[in-house]
Amino acid sequence: MLVLAIDTSGSGCAAAVYDGAAGEVLAHAGADIGRGHAERLMEFVDEALFASGRELADIDRIAVTIGPGSFTGIRVGVAAARGLALALGKPTLGITTLQLAAESAREKQPGRPVLAVIDAKRDEVYVQAFSSLGEAQGEPEILPLAIARDRFSGFAGVISGSGAPLVASAETVGKPDENAIDIALVGRLGAEADPASAKPKPLYLRGPDAKPQAGFAVRRATAG
Repeated sequence: MLVLAIDTSGSGCAAAVYDGAAGEVLAHAGADIGRGHAERLMEFVDEALFASGRELADIDRIAVTIGPGSFTGIRVGVAAARGLALALGKPTLGITTLQLAAESAREKQPGRPVLAVIDAKRDEVYVQAFSSLGEAQGEPEILPLAIARDRFSGFAGVISGSGAPLVASAETVGKPDENAIDIALVGRLGAEADPASAKPKPLYLRGPDAKPQAGFAVRRATAG
């Protein structure tokens, strides 16, 4: 099974061709671009396909990160994944960044429950707990940092993700992950996921920063 993995959930933009049977990435392309995901994503998709020696028609399914993360980046990635899946007639699956943080920790310290914590800035964090088997325990949340520290101060497991150092001491965190997404992990989780699951949609736990500028509204002309 070949999976096209896509990530635009943060400042990075990446694509990879993952071979599910071999359990490895055949090729990947991407960069930490900050902005401009819409302009660069398909370029990286083409590069990954070319380097892998595969064509778009060879892809069996598409996996894409759906957030939480960059509001605009997530929209770009999900729209591209769904558009490609529609054109190819292949399934597309969404992988949350919290799931990725949890699975990365489970790979390093198997058999333990995981609290995935991602720094949401503004003294807030995205959080979700997972069992030792990787099953989600409740829905993802965005919490004020003070509340997250209080609620999870006695968490009996591994705390993983870019926000881990914010809610626990270094001794209880272990080796927290960086902000960068492991595109190989996106591919693996996409290969393992149920293809009958719902089409991916952005996971927004906070509204967009852009607000309507009511003070600049143009008065509608009326007939004299």
